[in-house]
Amino acid sequence: MTRFIHDQFAKQYLKELLTPLGNVETSRDIAGEVRQIDVFFAPKAEPDVEPTVLGILGQIAAKPAVLEPFRSPVQAGEIRSCLGKLFDVHAEYERIATRDNTRIAEADLPQLWILSPTVSDAMLAGFGAIPEPENWVSGVYFLSPSLKAAIIAIHQLPRTPETLWLRVLGKGNVQKQAIAELRELPSDNFFRLSALELLYNLRTILEVRQDIDREDRELIMELSPLYLQRLEDATQRGIQQGIQRGIQEGIQEGIQEGLQRGIQEGMQEGMQQGMQQGMQQGIQRGIQQGMEQVQRTKRLMVESLLQVKFGEIDEELTQIIEPLILLEALEITRIIQLDRTELLARFDMSKNPPES
Repeated sequence: MTRFIHDQFAKQYLKELLTPLGNVETSRDIAGEVRQIDVFFAPKAEPDVEPTVLGILGQIAAKPAVLEPFRSPVQAGEIRSCLGKLFDVHAEYERIATRDNTRIAEADLPQLWILSPTVSDAMLAGFGAIPEPENWVSGVYFLSPSLKAAIIAIHQLPRTPETLWLRVLGKGNVQKQAIAELRELPSDNFFRLSALELLYNLRTILEVRQDIDREDRELIMELSPLYLQRLEDATQRGIQQGIQRGIQEGIQEGIQEGLQRGIQEGMQEGMQQGMQQGMQQGIQRGIQQGMEQVQRTKRLMVESLLQVKFGEIDEELTQIIEPLILLEALEITRIIQLDRTELLARFDMSKNPPES
C-alpha cells in the first residue's frame, strides 16, 4: 500500500505552505495513549506572506488548527479518532492555562480540519456536518460549533484559484486538474516551486514502488511531463554553466598556447588567436556535454514511463526508445498513453510510411 507515502506527502506539503504563516508541527505527539496529530498549526502575529495567497487554506490558517489529511475517503471511525485527538489537544491547552493561572478563550482553541478526497452525504449527515455558504465555499462542512471541527470534501470544492492548494491533495481527476493549474501559475509565485518540488519527490518515491495501484500509475504519468521539464531546465542551466566554464578554460588554454606561439610569431597576435580558439572550443564542449545530458535524461524518463505502463521493457519496446526520446516531453507522455499494439504500430508506420 502507498497510503503512508501519500500521508507523508500531505504533511510535508501542508508544512511547506503554512510555514510562512505560522509555526507548523507534523506528527505531533499528544498526551494520553500514543497518538499523533498529522499537522498542528499556530499562526504568526506577522506572517511572512499575505495568507490570502493560499485562498481557503490561508483562511484556515487565520487561527490555530489541527489538520488531518486523508488519501482515501475518511471513515466514521477515523473522524471519531480525529475528534479524540482534538479533545486531547484542547485538554492540554486547558492544563497549561490552569498551571499559569490564566483562562483560555474558546476562540483560541485549535479547530480541526479533516481533509478528505470525497465524503458521502450519509457520512456528513451522520456527524451533523453542514455548510456555511455565507462564509465558506461549497465543500466545507462544519460539525456542531462546540466541537470546533470541520470536514472538507475536496471533490466538492469549486475549481477556482482559492481552492487550488487544497485540491492538490485530492484524488483522480480533481488532483490532475489541480496539478495542471499549479503548473500554469506564474514562475514567481511564492509557493509554486515548493509545491512542484514536493510533487517531483512524490513521483520519484512512487516510481520505485512495486505495489502501486492504477491511480498512482496515472499520477506518475501526470507528473512525468513536469518532472521531465524540470530535468530539461536543469540541463539547460548545465549547458550554460558548461559554456561559461568551457570559455574560461578555453581562454586559459588559449592564452597558454598563444604565449608559446607568441614567442615565435608575436605575443599579442598569438594570445588573441589562442583566446578565440579556446572560446570556440569551450562553447562547443559545453553544448555537446549539455546535449548528451538531455539525451540521457530523456532516455531514463522514457524507460521509466514504459516500465510503469507495461511492467517490463521487452525487445519490442526497447526498439521504440530511440525514436521516443527524439520527441518533446508532452508528446512522449501522450503517446505512451496508447496501448501496446497502437504504440508499436505508430513507430512501425513512422519507419515504413505508406506509399502515396
